[in-house]
Amino acid sequence: MSWSQEELVAAAYAVVFVFVLVYVAIMAAKLARLQRETAELVELARTRRGSDRAADYAAPVSAVREGEVGA
Repeated sequence: MSWSQEELVAAAYAVVFVFVLVYVAIMAAKLARLQRETAELVELARTRRGSDRAADYAAPVSAVREGEVGA
């Protein structure tokens, strides 16, 4: 069977679209994982805020969360 040029172009666009879709799905999964891990770290910092040792770490985490660090 002979493929027309239009069919080949459509197939090429479909392949690129699938690759972009897979890439976006992978990035979304990574972003969700990073957000989950960040939330766990923030919660850990909040629970340890009362202890002497953790006070050094809790303030920078909350400052980063508030957007105060690096601005």
